[in-house]
Amino acid sequence: MVKLSVIVPFHNVQAYAPDTLASLRANARPDVEFVLVDDCSTDDTPHLLQEAADTLPGAVYLRHEVNRGLATARNTGLDAARGEWLTFLDGDDWLAPGHYDRLLAAAESLRCDFLRTDHVQCHGARRTVQRVPHGLRNTVLRPRDAILPADRPTCVDYPYAWAGVYHRRLLDAGLLHFTDGLRTAEDRPWIWRLHRAAASFAVVGLLGVFYRRGTPTSLTQIGDARQLDFLRAFDQVVEETARDPEADRLLPKAVRTYCAIIAHHLDHSDRYEPPVRRRLRAESAAALRRLPRGELTRALAAMDQARAARLRRLRRRPALTAAAR
Repeated sequence: MVKLSVIVPFHNVQAYAPDTLASLRANARPDVEFVLVDDCSTDDTPHLLQEAADTLPGAVYLRHEVNRGLATARNTGLDAARGEWLTFLDGDDWLAPGHYDRLLAAAESLRCDFLRTDHVQCHGARRTVQRVPHGLRNTVLRPRDAILPADRPTCVDYPYAWAGVYHRRLLDAGLLHFTDGLRTAEDRPWIWRLHRAAASFAVVGLLGVFYRRGTPTSLTQIGDARQLDFLRAFDQVVEETARDPEADRLLPKAVRTYCAIIAHHLDHSDRYEPPVRRRLRAESAAALRRLPRGELTRALAAMDQARAARLRRLRRRPALTAAAR
């Protein structure tokens, strides 16, 4: 029986994949499978994965013939996974030896729908511990209770899919797949849906995932139109939360987070190519006009004055035709 399936998408990460694959080898055990998904890499990544498929215990190698993005690559892995538990890793990150032994032991002990873990963020030689923004550890909780409060970071602001492990019943219930085609912020609708719909979760203080930041292949470093998928991702968060039976409680958090993310992208708009920068402003203005007026007013009132004023001005700008953008 496969106890754990580890889904690992790769795309043009030949410089980092050897470290990732070596860390998987240091976590191999007879009841763990590694689902390696190549998202149509054009460098030497496919060769490295083919070698791993031949030598890494438990490896399953799948390949997309066209590039489809991280969300769809994870879905391909989910569709192939056979494990009782499932987790993720990105193709440029790595694991501490024995991490999955400890993760599975915690999952078997707590017996809830999913666990969330801390991680180590790596930027060059710098290492920073990132904690799940929830103080209660090793205790089974109701996931939707960890969405609020609206005015502080909570578990839905810690969306990293690889920072945890998820029972197969969540996959069978349709809660683990990502929105196909999202190129960025794909984990935001995913984490919100998980916390709204799952029955139980826990936070554990395991530090076994090393998250590499600032790599040239990371979408956070790229200023093209793929970055704008955050708008579609947060539209989905707001729309789905608005249909929740507790929308009155939860929607303020969704709207407030959306406004903060729009402001963040506008603050860093110099990294975008000029046509994408224009689209960012136009599509952000349209997104603000779509938000419930009362919730938007309250969200802007809670922001710092300069950013709130900028979003208010943006919302009032005339809508542009597609040709004018």
